[in-house]
Amino acid sequence: MIIRYSKIACVAAIALFATLVAFGNITDYNSNFAFVQHVLSMDTIFPDSSIRYRAVHAPLLHHAAYIVIIALEALTAILCWIGAWRLMRNVRATARVFNKAKSWAVAGLTLGFLVWQVGFMSVGGEWFGMWMSNQWNGVNSAFRFFVTIILVLIYVVQPDSELD
Repeated sequence: MIIRYSKIACVAAIALFATLVAFGNITDYNSNFAFVQHVLSMDTIFPDSSIRYRAVHAPLLHHAAYIVIIALEALTAILCWIGAWRLMRNVRATARVFNKAKSWAVAGLTLGFLVWQVGFMSVGGEWFGMWMSNQWNGVNSAFRFFVTIILVLIYVVQPDSELD
């Protein structure tokens, strides 16, 4: 039983994290928007970098990208909260039922992994060269986030057995 509660707590922890990130991005829109704007503009990468042609300078696209990021973070939170709630609702159920109840949690954790690994690490870090910026570099943070999420996902998908 403790393993089931542990999995629920881990999913809820990721839900809380994603909630706080989305809430922070909404309530402190302008400061966090500056991050997206600088990454997409590529204005703080190495001056002699040959990838500057990838830069996006249109403010409308900066806002659109930021809104998509916030929406995906919020959706990650929602899916994980639903997942934690469904697991809690089935904590005393048979192993088959409990394992089947993991689908929402798996969806939320997978989306969270994709947001921070694909969105921040791959697109922001590699395509827009965020790793070259001393001031607007979120690669280390994104790495911590998606590794934490994938570890929780791996833990949660481990099949649960019948309760003693």
